[in-house]
Amino acid sequence: MRWVDTHVHLDAPEFDADRSAVRQKARDAGVAHCVIPAVERSNFDTVRTLAHAEGDSYCLGIHPLYVAGAQDVDLVALDEALTAHAADPRLVAVGEIGLDYFVPALCKSPLRERQEALYRQQLKLARKHGLPVVLHVRKSSDRLLKHLREVAGPNGRWQGIAHAFNGSEVQAAEFIKLGFKLGFGGAVTFDRALQLRHLAKTLPLDALVLETDAPDIQPHWLYTTAEQRAAGHPQGRNAPAELPRIAECIAEIRGISVDALAAAALHNSLQALPKLGALLV
Repeated sequence: MRWVDTHVHLDAPEFDADRSAVRQKARDAGVAHCVIPAVERSNFDTVRTLAHAEGDSYCLGIHPLYVAGAQDVDLVALDEALTAHAADPRLVAVGEIGLDYFVPALCKSPLRERQEALYRQQLKLARKHGLPVVLHVRKSSDRLLKHLREVAGPNGRWQGIAHAFNGSEVQAAEFIKLGFKLGFGGAVTFDRALQLRHLAKTLPLDALVLETDAPDIQPHWLYTTAEQRAAGHPQGRNAPAELPRIAECIAEIRGISVDALAAAALHNSLQALPKLGALLV
């Protein structure tokens, strides 16, 4: 089995001490490829260099959690970077971009309007450069869909991934209708995640891709509660090597073999991010 972690922040400071070892452990676990999204202009070169060093791929974009510090010139820099690296086979998408209505400050003016403007402009850049998009979705599915429809135009479709999807069945169906795959990771391993586990069980198998979002979104076996952390227990660090175990959980929820899930997830990843095909031969 070959696994693709479609969303992992390998450039995060949590991996500074042992980044190469983390990637090798994932490789040993069968994770053949990692997709490393940027979050702001300052790490565009970092994710590109890391993807080339480890044989992985990368995305370029401005994350909604970073809009407070983003300037219009950053969009110009993104456009220029997408142009400069258009022939790079490891540049597979525009991302991580999207909307976040979970963080209180991002729900109020001026950041609410600012993140929507940046999201829409980055969608237009993705269209201009012919690239898929990797979406940040947190309490924002309907607004994300609105802009996707408007930028694509009548009967327009997209390629890409709605990362860490946790919306409704109706919203999931709308993303799928537009051409997206839906990313599932560590959150689905919690018994209490009833809605998410229902989605993982009932959505079409050809709509699912797998991810860790490492070092974040820890699966249940790495998670420590606030009380445990207050007592001195550190929060577990998620890593791409956890992907096969997360996949086992999803396969169990769906009542299918791990082999069947692995094959489907690989196929779906290639559909969402077509440039991966040349990297996984």
